[in-house]
Amino acid sequence: MNTYPSFDLTGQIALVTAAGRGLGRATALALAHAGADVALGLRDVEQHGNLPDEIAALGRRCLPLQMDMMDLQQVRSAIDATVHHWGRIDILVNNAGIAPTNLAEDVTEEDFDRTLAVNLKGTFFASQAAARHMMAHKGGGRIINMGSQAGFAALPTESIYCMTKAGIAHLTKCLAVEWGKYGINVNAVAPTFIRTDGTAPVLSDPAFRADVEERIAALHRIGEPVEVTGAVVFLASPAASLITGHTILIDGGWTAR
Repeated sequence: MNTYPSFDLTGQIALVTAAGRGLGRATALALAHAGADVALGLRDVEQHGNLPDEIAALGRRCLPLQMDMMDLQQVRSAIDATVHHWGRIDILVNNAGIAPTNLAEDVTEEDFDRTLAVNLKGTFFASQAAARHMMAHKGGGRIINMGSQAGFAALPTESIYCMTKAGIAHLTKCLAVEWGKYGINVNAVAPTFIRTDGTAPVLSDPAFRADVEERIAALHRIGEPVEVTGAVVFLASPAASLITGHTILIDGGWTAR
């Protein structure tokens, strides 16, 4: 065993779901910066901006793929395409998630079903498809799920989202226990509010932003994408080889209160 921890991902093959924007985009770039070649799971394969060029500028290869998480055939096909193109998949980051807000008494069945379909069903079946290839390749692998502090703290108007993210934390444990014998580590990260295009509308409300900053009890500031992607790169790296079934809270102290 090496004397010092390694965070190098050179030669690794990663796939990031919902990679076109926000944390998905930042994660794809962070993995490429660490040395991985990256497949981009995209709800619309044409909507990737200049991300492939940015990954190429880091000296890594990129593969944009059609991957609507509501369509399990697309989910499985994207993972199969990654393996067909590069011979294997070493890292899966289940970043895709939605969070329709509504008072619990007003939640519609459509919103309920859609949130579970993307956040839980999509995550499970993407993990299953990737794990099957990892098992066949016999080289182990890393699966990293995008949880949320909402899985550990109740957020008003987000009962269904909170429920799915709590489910992600426990699913992470279950898959880690089942797949550890194949050398597959399964972990999750659980961020607080992070400054992205997706959170910009709510954080633009001064009262809402002030409340969020107050609830981030230790640091009292909004998080940046790199503060989440650093944990993802760590969990994907050899440095985290003995960590599995764990969810790292990246919440600035929100849940410590």
